[in-house]
Amino acid sequence: MDKKNALRAGALAAGTTLMMLLMSSPASAVSRDDGDDPGPGLSVIETLGLFVVAPIVLYLVIHALVVIGDKSHKQKDTTSSNIGTKAQAKADAKA
Repeated sequence: MDKKNALRAGALAAGTTLMMLLMSSPASAVSRDDGDDPGPGLSVIETLGLFVVAPIVLYLVIHALVVIGDKSHKQKDTTSSNIGTKAQAKADAKA
């Protein structure tokens, strides 16, 4: 029964994708619209910085802020930090 559902889902996804490709009109990049005034293009370095380096740096900054916030929350947590497991209790008893 799982193969039948997987086949149905695959056929639905393929059909939907095909219909979207067939019904979408191509971009008219050859003819400009009225009032269209494109600026200068980006260099390779600017493109990599904008679309690769900036998102990675932004991710790392957000990740660092979350980790810092999480560590400070763990230090203040008194409800679960004082609970010992059986293995820990046996290790403490042997020592």
